[in-house]
Order: sequence, then C-alpha cells, then structure tokens
Amino acid sequence: MSRLAKEKSPYLLHAASQKVDWHPWSEEAFEKALVEDKPVFLSSGAIWCHWCHVMAKECFFNDEIAALLNNHFVCIKLDRDERPDIDRRYQRAVAAMGNAGGWPLSVFLTPDKKPFFGGTYFPPEDSYGRPGFKKILKAIVDYYRSNRQEIDSYIERLMDSIQPVPLVRGAINNEMLDSARSAMLSMSDQQNGGFGSAPKFPMPGAIAFLLNRFYFEGDGASGHAVRKTLEAMAKGGFHDQLKGGFHRYSVDEGWIVPHFEKMADDNAWLLRNYVDAYATLGSNYFREVAQGIIGFTRDVLSDKDGGFYASQDADVSPDDEGGYFTWTEDDFRRVLNDAEFQVLSLHLLHERGGMHHDNSKHVLFAARETSDIARTLELDEKSVARLIIDGKAKLLQERQKRVAPFVDTTIYTSLNGMLITSYMKAHRAFNDSAARDFAVKSLDRILHIRSAGKKLFHTDTIEALLDDYVYLAEALVAAYEVTGSRKYLETADMIMERCLERYWDKDEGGFFDAETPLLGLGLKGIEDIPHPSANAVGIIQLLKLHCITGKLPYRRHAEVALEAFSTKAGELSINAGYYFCALDAYYRMLRLTVEAPFESRLGDAARSVSAPYLSIVYAEDHNRIVPCIGEVCYEPLQDEKQLEEFILKLQAGSRK
Repeated sequence: MSRLAKEKSPYLLHAASQKVDWHPWSEEAFEKALVEDKPVFLSSGAIWCHWCHVMAKECFFNDEIAALLNNHFVCIKLDRDERPDIDRRYQRAVAAMGNAGGWPLSVFLTPDKKPFFGGTYFPPEDSYGRPGFKKILKAIVDYYRSNRQEIDSYIERLMDSIQPVPLVRGAINNEMLDSARSAMLSMSDQQNGGFGSAPKFPMPGAIAFLLNRFYFEGDGASGHAVRKTLEAMAKGGFHDQLKGGFHRYSVDEGWIVPHFEKMADDNAWLLRNYVDAYATLGSNYFREVAQGIIGFTRDVLSDKDGGFYASQDADVSPDDEGGYFTWTEDDFRRVLNDAEFQVLSLHLLHERGGMHHDNSKHVLFAARETSDIARTLELDEKSVARLIIDGKAKLLQERQKRVAPFVDTTIYTSLNGMLITSYMKAHRAFNDSAARDFAVKSLDRILHIRSAGKKLFHTDTIEALLDDYVYLAEALVAAYEVTGSRKYLETADMIMERCLERYWDKDEGGFFDAETPLLGLGLKGIEDIPHPSANAVGIIQLLKLHCITGKLPYRRHAEVALEAFSTKAGELSINAGYYFCALDAYYRMLRLTVEAPFESRLGDAARSVSAPYLSIVYAEDHNRIVPCIGEVCYEPLQDEKQLEEFILKLQAGSRK
C-alpha cells in the first residue's frame, strides 16, 4: 500500500496511485535518506494545479523515471495548501538559484533538508525549452555521488543568501499614503484595467486601498482605476460568465483567458472588493457580481453543515485545459435557439477567447454590450437582455451535465476566516440574512472542529499557522459586529493574544509566518501574494481590537509593525497594497459605540454603515451612537439621520 493512502490531503491521495514510492513530509523520510545516503526529491504542488497534473502524468507514471526516482532518491510529496510554510521556504531557495518559482515545485535536498538544486515543471524529455526530467535525474545522481564537498559549499552560500534581510524601520506618516497611491496609479492599465502586464492577478489589496482613497478624498484617478479594473475583470473570461465566481488569474492583459482553477481566497477577497465598490461607487453591476461570487461559493465551495472548501480544480483532465469551462460554436448552436444563438454568440463567443491548444474552444467573455448588440441586430435592448438571461441559463444547465473539475473539500481555518468575514460584509451591504446565517454557522463549526483547548489547527492534523490565527480573529470580530454576541469578541481577543505570544517578533516587530520555522528561516512577509498578507490583516485587527476592547498594547503592536514594515512596503509598492490599507486605518479608524439595544433602529443603522476601517462597539443603552476617530470623539448621534449626515461628511467621494 502506498504511504500516501492514509493521508488527508486530496493532492497526496491523488499521488498515491503513481509509480513513485512517495513519502509524506516526515522525519522518517529524511532519516531513510541519511541511512541510505541518498538525496531527497521534494515535489510540492496542489490539487488545483494544472501543471502539477501534467508533470504527474508525464513523469510520475513513467516507468523509467519512476525507477530512477525510486532507486536513487527518497521522494517526498507535499501539498502546498496543507503546508504553505514549508513550500514558502523552498520557493525562496529555488528563486535564489535563479529559477522562477511556482508549482509544481521540484527541489533536490540533502538528508538534512538543505536544497541544492530545483525548478518547477520539467517535461520527461527536453522540450518547451526546458531540460528533460530523465536527464536531470541522471545528472543529479552523478553529481551527488561525486561532488559532495562542492554541494556542501554551494548549500552554505545558498543558505546565507536566503536569510531574511533585517527590516529597516522607518517613520510612518500620511505622505506615505499619497506616495503609494501615485505608485499604484502609475502601474494601472488604463486600457484593460488591472495593474501591470500579463499574466494579471487581481491585486485586491491595491484595489481596496485605491477605493478607500476615493472614498475619503474623492480622488478621481483612484476611483477611475478601481471602476475600470472591476468592470474589466467582471466582463472577462477571468470571471465565470455562467456561474459566477472568479478563476485564479488571467494569462493575457485583457482578462480574457484565465488559469481555470477557482480558489477560496481569491473569491473571498474579490467579494469584498465588489461589495465595497457597490457601496462606494453605487454600481448595481458590482452588486450582481458580488452576489454571483456568493452563489458560486455557496453552491460549489461550501459544506451544507457549514464551512467552506478550498478550491475547484482547473481541469477535469490535464489533456484538455479548461475543457469544462470552454465552448465551441457548434455547442452554442446545439444548446440555443436561433434568436439566442444570434445574441449570445455576439455577446460571449469571440475569437480572442480561443484556447491555445484548440482554437475552436472559447472562453466566454462579455465581448459586446447589450446596447451594441441591440443596434447591430436592430432589436430593443430589453429583448436582447432577456435573450442573454435565457441563453446563459441554458448554457449553464448544459455545462452542469459535464464532468465537473474536482473540488478540494478540505476545510482550512484560514480560508474559512476569509470567506466568513466577506460574507458578513456582504450581509451588511445587501441586508442578506442568508449570507450572515451561513457565515455564523460556518464560524461556529470552525471553532468546534479546529480548536482544542489552547491549540488551533490549520486542518485536521496540521497545527495552525499565522494566517489561521489572523483570519479567524478577523472573522470573530466581524461576527461580533454583526451579531452583538460577546462570545465572539472574547474569543477574538483570546486568539489575538495567542497570536502575539506565538508569532510576534519581539526584536523587530511584525508576525512570523510559523512558530517553528524550517531551515532556521523566520519569515515575516508584508507582500500580497496576491491576497493580502497576514501581517497587514493582523495590523488592522490589532487596531480594531484596540478600538473595541480599549487595550492599548494592541495599538502599540500595530504601530510597531507599521514602522517595521514601512521601508519594505514602500519598495514593494502595489505588491504591499494592503499594508497601506493598514496604515490608512491607523489614521482613519472609525469607532461607532452603539449605546442602544442591538435590535434597535440605531443598531441597524450602525451595522449598515459601509465606511472603510469601521469598528462597532456595543455598550449600555443611552439611545445614541458615539462616533470616534483615533483619540477624538464627536457629539453623540441621536438618530439615523444624524448618523447618515456624519458618515457623508467623511465620504469625500460622495461629493465628486
């Protein structure tokens, strides 16, 4: 029986049938390598990863390659979703070797876990401009046997090069926000939306920061960049035009052809972006997109008993990339009636959506607007809109007859925290009680299955990492604000205290990603990867908990972290977008102390406020709301109209 057959990870279970004698990550595997004097081959990937499946098919089911691996190496298979801390360190090492990172990650190690060669996808034979895996394995075997001293010397230099550089502490000020905005806008794609060039990731931290710049300052350039980006993403094939939800990233500049995996974290953060954009920019289209994300995550990425799943795979088969999501013209003619075909082929079926491996198959994207189609076909817009709705329903019904991509039903604490918070935000913006109820149900389940005494877990068997603590704390605070239940606030307080005990860097400030770092690498990231960094989210939660509990150490820790990361964030610019949200929150956090019954009109009004960086506190009943920003408190607000007027004064964007 394969050693992987009893693992929990779907990715490891998927590898159990391969011809390679895989070990899970374990001390046993490295002890075996030491005793047998063999190098270790580490393959790190994920169930949603297209090229992981391609390499598995081409290499790990190949008799000759499997024999080379089994005879000359101790082989370890790692699920990067299950152990992101391990994967992150070897990605860093491979990057230092001069090779691009990504998945599958293929790394060769000594028995003491030190890397000496690595890359990503390797074909079995030389192709794609890459050396063949057979050739690499034979070269590694020879090199390891005859050049041990050279390997040891190289490892020493490599390990020195990947040690984290000490952070350069800097002062924080409002001018940093202006500089960050200018830098982000300089990278915005005015034609296609988004930032930079292909491949394009959504960068939700940067979107949130620029949207908040518009909210507070009415900055037209920031508002335009956000609107352009959110509209372009939603109209592209990067957005599932039939079911809702977003794929991982776009391979082109125009958001048309995606990498097809759908991830919980991406959809959690894009849900927040679209909810906030609806509230700030007033676009009903953004509300529809947000509701589509909720529909997708509820139908595909959630458990009926509460909790969210991790991902939906990119493909059904590595031989047909995106096959589940793509369509031919013949498919359209078979499924749609003549009128629907005439409209839907103009709306969604365009040559720019053609797949590279089969140009007859197309990714659906909104190539032409309803008004344009109506003019072209000499129809009224209402008729075209109705045909689009009916046609999409037919296409979705037909697609659901296909074999669907695999769904990783692992319930990770961190990913659940993200989506629970996003659902709470959607409830407050849309008065969506179903979103609130499922979020609360999911939170209660996570607390039940992922915590034991003082321990928190990432999965069933893996202890929690920084992301789990931070995102669970965020979800607990959101639940307190939405439900008024102090048990959620008290648990959030406890989780954050534990987080500080376990991960806080007492020398420099900021949070380490893991309590016991592999290879002696204590990593503290502020980069959005592309979802916002746990350090940035953690800073905001420290500020919120200070507002709600009044505990001064929380604010002091937030200050220290902001100062510690200030220089690094300035260098990263758009890639540290959420750090600048945290810095913005430091200056602009709004506390609404609701001194009224939870279910009163004042309580409802406070929860419907959509201002950025908002904290709600429930206190004794004096039939009023006390607003404070920083250390300054304002005249108590006696009714909903006064609250509305107060919020409008904050919102410069509403006056532009």
